[in-house]
Amino acid sequence: MRTLLTNGSVYSPADPHATSIAIDDGVVTWLGDDTGAASYANGADEVIDLRGKLVTPAFVDAHVHAAQTGALLTGLDLIGTTSLTEALDRLAAYAATLAPDAVIDGAGWDETKWPEGRPPTAEELDRAAAGRRVYLSRVDGHSGVISSSLAAAVDGLAGREGYDSTGRVERDANHAVRDALSELVTADQRLEYARAAVRAMAAKGIGAFHEMAAPHIGPLWELPLVRQAADELGLAATLYWGERGVFDNVTEYGLAGLAGDLNADGALGSRTAALREPYADRPGHRGHAYLTAEQIAEHVIACTEKNVQAGFHCIGDVALDNIARGFELAAEKVGVQELVAARHRLEHVEMVDEAAIATLARCGVVASVQPMFDALWGGPDDMYAERVGDRWQGMNPFGSLARSGVVLAFGSDAPVTELGGWEAVRAAAFHHSPAERITVRAAFQAHTRGGWRAAGIDDAGVLAPGTAATYAVWESDADLVVQTPDERVAAWSTDPRAGVPVLPDLSDQAPVPTCLRTSVGGRLVYDSEGWSS
Repeated sequence: MRTLLTNGSVYSPADPHATSIAIDDGVVTWLGDDTGAASYANGADEVIDLRGKLVTPAFVDAHVHAAQTGALLTGLDLIGTTSLTEALDRLAAYAATLAPDAVIDGAGWDETKWPEGRPPTAEELDRAAAGRRVYLSRVDGHSGVISSSLAAAVDGLAGREGYDSTGRVERDANHAVRDALSELVTADQRLEYARAAVRAMAAKGIGAFHEMAAPHIGPLWELPLVRQAADELGLAATLYWGERGVFDNVTEYGLAGLAGDLNADGALGSRTAALREPYADRPGHRGHAYLTAEQIAEHVIACTEKNVQAGFHCIGDVALDNIARGFELAAEKVGVQELVAARHRLEHVEMVDEAAIATLARCGVVASVQPMFDALWGGPDDMYAERVGDRWQGMNPFGSLARSGVVLAFGSDAPVTELGGWEAVRAAAFHHSPAERITVRAAFQAHTRGGWRAAGIDDAGVLAPGTAATYAVWESDADLVVQTPDERVAAWSTDPRAGVPVLPDLSDQAPVPTCLRTSVGGRLVYDSEGWSS
């Protein structure tokens, strides 16, 4: 099938002046201007007048939890609640629609946004949900609160690390609750959740995603359901499992690696990220490191020798210290060149210093990062500053990582933050720390080609003759604008030599572009009704 898109703006390094693009059987065959497009219109099965709309490579979300995202999209969503009372009211309204024996798995609450400044208690959940079994995950996914009836269903919960009689659970206790939920939420439910997430991604111009599964997030048997949902619609799914030593799973489940949410530590919001200095709002408490440098090295060495990607979830500076030391030990054993070839990856990389960055660059490690973390929690008056004081200024250092040669790949960590590529691009360009901003050109590349590179694929994420036709069509209320060489930290980017407008203005909170079509390898996975007629 041949498709011709013409009379628009095509973002492509192959032709910065391109206004038209031709696609044959899922492959880009030509880029050029509207005059040249006339010869490709003959015999085309589909000719679309873009009427000035923008065509770009589709986004890659490099860190997603699909089933959990779908559960939030279709179930109890507490993101954006402004008070504890509102969260409990939402729970009560949702519970009232369910059978008395239902299990409620909600997420997204953030007590730092509430005037009460604390999470719900088990007693409050019991009242709001009328005795139903309830688990409400904090927005970062590293702690939660549970009802009394659910606590009673988890064997040995009271004796596990991280359990609090108020109903709050973290660390091992949180993992135990997630394990119990694995038995309570059916495969059919999980498949429907994954389908909802995949549809939502396609509608946001996301053509590929990396599933970051782990034992503390969901069961291993959830992975084939996520792949099924992606295959049904046509998205490209790369699967990871965060557990050490289980190499048989790599072959059985078609995994790209034993990486992703293999936790070196926890999260700042839950105060479980491992820090050198105590939390500013909890004196004497430094969080929790789950892996030593030696354990990290052992995993990296084993994965390198088996040609499997290794990777870790790492947020606090102690966790990043352990990561850096682990890679140094691994390099002594297998050699730097072998580590570079393996293209290992890290998730989040929030409190990393110059010495650790140098180690990551030397070892060819990809940093899979989430710009919306800074947008939501950065700055002098938000959660990072509350947790770590002035140390927030060195967090999520995208500019420092990029300048050191570390490959960046952007993701949402959905359901921790909402799906949305342009929002993440803008967040990276408008980082709260000006020194850590990158251009929209660089940010867009991190959210497209960078995601493919993080999965070990180097010939995707661009639109050029001979590449897969994985693209999105966008409508924007903002003008396409030009960036000069002196505006490298501004909110947009284009080709400064030719002055050709290629990306939308994202400055001053301008509305983000709306996705009209998403295609993956020529397969249509999303098409907004009536846009091309």
